[in-house]
Amino acid sequence: MIPVTDRTAAAIFRRPRLWPLAAFAVIAVFLGVGLTLNPREIPSPLLERPVPQFQLAPVKGRALGLSSDDLRGEVSIVNVFASWCTACRDEHPLWMALARSRVVPVHGLNYKDKPDDAARWLDELGDPYTRTGADLDGRVGIDWGVYGVPETFVIDKRGVIRHKVIGAITPKIVEKRLLPLVRQLQAE
Repeated sequence: MIPVTDRTAAAIFRRPRLWPLAAFAVIAVFLGVGLTLNPREIPSPLLERPVPQFQLAPVKGRALGLSSDDLRGEVSIVNVFASWCTACRDEHPLWMALARSRVVPVHGLNYKDKPDDAARWLDELGDPYTRTGADLDGRVGIDWGVYGVPETFVIDKRGVIRHKVIGAITPKIVEKRLLPLVRQLQAE
């Protein structure tokens, strides 16, 4: 039998007390790293890949639907939106302004929306989209890797996804990220 001295007993009891402190330190490191990440920059497996193959009928009351073939030949932006989305309503004036500027075609992908609601929303707020596809069941959105609405994609002339913005765009995002990238891709 090993004799237990005051010194060994103290060492035995001291170590278990450090375990919660060590666990806390590990968790704090992970949380600290997580807080430095930008939640709008979730990596997309589709970046630098061609848009998924799809073909959507137009939103009710619109003449032009949206398909993967429509996203080749010129630089364009695809905005995923829905009438039930509050953030989509917030960013909508920016899409209207961008459409008026005619810098780049903006296409809409209406995600999991009721046809009448989508049509009414665009009629009331204005329709900035060159083409608008109705993704009624959300299957196309899933193929695009959509996490939720709104999301925005910049597509190059070859139909390759070059950039993704998660959440509502802001004037800063338009001026600092979207427009510079669009101009660069148009010059290529």
